Amino acid sequence: MTEDRTKSARDDPAWMTSAMLKAYSHPLRRRMIRLFARRDFLRAADIAAELGVPANSASFHLRALADAGLIEEAPEKARDRRDRVWTGHKGPLNVGGPESPVADEELGSAVIAALVEDHHDLMRRVTAWTPEYVAGRTAEVHAAFTQRTMRLTEAEFDDLMVKINDVMSAADDAHDDTDPDGRYWQVDVIAADDTI
Repeated sequence: MTEDRTKSARDDPAWMTSAMLKAYSHPLRRRMIRLFARRDFLRAADIAAELGVPANSASFHLRALADAGLIEEAPEKARDRRDRVWTGHKGPLNVGGPESPVADEELGSAVIAALVEDHHDLMRRVTAWTPEYVAGRTAEVHAAFTQRTMRLTEAEFDDLMVKINDVMSAADDAHDDTDPDGRYWQVDVIAADDTI
């Protein structure tokens, strides 16, 4: 099972190392990674303010993410030599699979369980908002839930996932970052066949 099985021309997936898995298993670090997805460059103070954590805690976890290779310094964005600015890993990360099995199966399973919990949190937020929309109390769209059952071979399914990732990448690339109506959307695509 992977966090992202997809591959597009723009995004070459990388396999998570044990160090990446260990760093990613921490809930605050996952929140930080999601923040990097929203903002290209961050300082410890930015993270502390955005996530409501002490700056020294943000610095500690930034170092752990950097040591694992999930983020890297961006010295060209620094104001001076003491200013530390960071940027996140670009592109999908695979947790493991037949091509690159995880070295520590227990750690890999812990990361998958954490990703599932993050997904459950997303579903809880969608579920809490949905009554407002379906009852007509709001016309603003804040979420969507689509369910479809399809009969596909594994190769056809892999091709579908590549196309979905390509569409998401194209939409992300086409977005005007200066548009004041822009919002961050967490998009979880989940699929399972009838054998599990």
